[in-house]
Amino acid sequence: MQKPFLYFDNAATTPLHPKALDAMMPYFTEQYGNPSGIYSIGRDAKKAINNAREQVAAAIGANPTEIFFTGSGTEANNWAIKGVLEASRAKGSHIITTQIEHHAVIYVCEELEKQAKNGGSPVEVTYLPVDNQGFVSADDLAAAIRPDTVLISIMWANNEIGTIQPIVELAEIAHKNGVIFHTDAVQAVGHIPVSVQDSHINLLTISGHKFGAPKGVGALYIRKGTKIAAMLNGGAQERNRRAGTENVASIVGMGAALQIAMSEQASELARLTAMRETLIERIKKAIPKVTLNGATGDRRLPGNVNFSFDYIEGESILLLLDMNNCCASSGSACSSSSLEPSHVIMALGAPHEQAHSSIRFSLGRLSTYEEIDALMAILPKFIEQLRAMSPLAE
Repeated sequence: MQKPFLYFDNAATTPLHPKALDAMMPYFTEQYGNPSGIYSIGRDAKKAINNAREQVAAAIGANPTEIFFTGSGTEANNWAIKGVLEASRAKGSHIITTQIEHHAVIYVCEELEKQAKNGGSPVEVTYLPVDNQGFVSADDLAAAIRPDTVLISIMWANNEIGTIQPIVELAEIAHKNGVIFHTDAVQAVGHIPVSVQDSHINLLTISGHKFGAPKGVGALYIRKGTKIAAMLNGGAQERNRRAGTENVASIVGMGAALQIAMSEQASELARLTAMRETLIERIKKAIPKVTLNGATGDRRLPGNVNFSFDYIEGESILLLLDMNNCCASSGSACSSSSLEPSHVIMALGAPHEQAHSSIRFSLGRLSTYEEIDALMAILPKFIEQLRAMSPLAE
């Protein structure tokens, strides 16, 4: 069946995998038991959750007892940061993160700083800079660690520009200094190899809808022995750390979708990388005065393409694309309604104009070369049309 539109926003969300939906359906209908119940349909629901926990754990090389389900990647990030801070007050209240984190990390840190200024519990945050491709310096990280540093939070791969950090190396620095290390791996899990084995990652965030699972379900990996306060109180769910009756159907869907993604990861990584390079080269060839934002080669997510188009704003490009049934993104989908320039592009050292003109095209499981052909049949014309109206182009 032909899709009614061109979809280039898989970094924002992916379509639900049909096999994941099939796995979920019984838990919307006849398998409606509460996982906390001791009767058979309750035990069946509990068994389904534990099976999904094993599937998620296998994907990142964890023990199933280290996987805790949440309502989203944002919730998992909040839990990681606030939970470690609360559990580590005796040591200190200094957090290290980066200038290019997702807002689900940056906004949490900024809110904690705001509360501290207004008389709340003390907290101090260091925001590490990045280079012009989005990489964090290991030396900068080591230099920023203090005796009162309790948490380092650095994303595995950036949602806007696709840059993949040397996470294992950065986590090793944290470990040598006795600091808990968290990584937001929302864009990485299911798409590139991610493993907590033989590394010193303490906490890792996952979001289901980035790899074919439904929206509204995520997970936090918590390495055994990591000190972290409970997320929610009020029940014994998730081993007394996240109270509330579990979203059984979505958890089952997450486990099934991730298992499928892992079985196809090697082939999809190769396919999407080739498609990514094709799209990058075609945009460079067809459209003058463009800048590729982020890293290159295998240091970039396989499906991520992010360009700035000189003299025009990204929102105007998106509107023309949308009028022609084409979906793309300007910055993070979680803040796409904001008129502020991309904080990620700004952190690369780019001027406001470049940050305002950035567009992300992200490929996924259903992406085809025919879609790229269709995009390239309209994008150069739109850029030319918008530049003709732009006073900046003069």
